[in-house]
Amino acid sequence: MKYQNLFIDLDDTLWDIHQNGKECLEEIYGNYGYDKFYPTFEDYYNVYFPNNLRLWDLYTKGEIQKEELTVERFLIPVRPFGIDDVEYAKKLSVDFLDRTTRKTRLIDGTMELLEYLKPKYRMHILSNGFREVQFKKIENSGLRPYFDKIILSEDAGINKPHADMFTYALKNTNSRRDQTIMIGDSWDNDIVGARNSRIAQIWFNPQGSEAVDFEPTFEVSRLMEIKGVL
Repeated sequence: MKYQNLFIDLDDTLWDIHQNGKECLEEIYGNYGYDKFYPTFEDYYNVYFPNNLRLWDLYTKGEIQKEELTVERFLIPVRPFGIDDVEYAKKLSVDFLDRTTRKTRLIDGTMELLEYLKPKYRMHILSNGFREVQFKKIENSGLRPYFDKIILSEDAGINKPHADMFTYALKNTNSRRDQTIMIGDSWDNDIVGARNSRIAQIWFNPQGSEAVDFEPTFEVSRLMEIKGVL
């Protein structure tokens, strides 16, 4: 067997961050009275979502710190209405992150795939997500028994796609580079990062996006297709 170790991304590869996060934001929209700022939740979400993506991209590149991300993503939608209170945003962020830990929606096929892979491979989560929520999300979603180690960028001190994150994961899981494969949905963070670290890749690409500059080792549009690869 060529591969013995699997590095698997968590958010939007196994745990449905888009739907789980959106549910939490809709609760916040109602609980915090944001209807006085935005007529509908979708109006609020259409401001929050693109700015959250932009801030996460900056955070991943090391251009902003965690606190700026967590504060700004909640202040940007309400700043035009006179709310520019950092402490308010910090408390809202804690509330939001706590709500996410109680959401358990997984990407279709997650549990069936993990049941298939568990007897065959050593599996490890490799995530840029925040320490205070990732372990709870994994536990509450029933994912913890399938994984040997949870490797987070906050522990490594650097984010995917930086090569040092993958080297840290290899060392901390006692994995050989040539016997390891990365499974993830993010082209830049998971696939480019793994390739630059000389690690094979399975790109989970349900949106049918175009590969850029190179072809990944494998590409699937549904998680269950991975059974045909591993």
